[in-house]
Amino acid sequence: SYPKPDWSATSSLRPFIGRRDFAQSRTYYQALGFEEVVLGPKLSLFKVNEHFSFHLQDYYVKEWMENSMVFLVVDDLSFRLSQVEALNLTDRFPLAKVSPIRKEEWGSVLYIQDPCGVLWHIAAF
Repeated sequence: SYPKPDWSATSSLRPFIGRRDFAQSRTYYQALGFEEVVLGPKLSLFKVNEHFSFHLQDYYVKEWMENSMVFLVVDDLSFRLSQVEALNLTDRFPLAKVSPIRKEEWGSVLYIQDPCGVLWHIAAF
């Protein structure tokens, strides 16, 4: 048996998300209110705050994108839905989708699909 690493001092976790249309995806995530930090011509960091962020890369594999999911927990899901609906994302980005809030056994969830197929689970417990 080996000792297990202690990850409790971790300051952030940053998944990588690919893009079919990098410029459109940058515009989409900016519209959603994420702060963009450009790291290079094919890579940006989109921040929720100092601890929660993701990398957006100019790289696309259809099967990967259509099976990618991100789970984001918020305090007030109804308020978040009203903010997202006010953005008219589905009019501005034809491949984007926004679902109504669904009640589940563990809490509530709102699904947002970005223009590339990545499915965001915006949830409240």
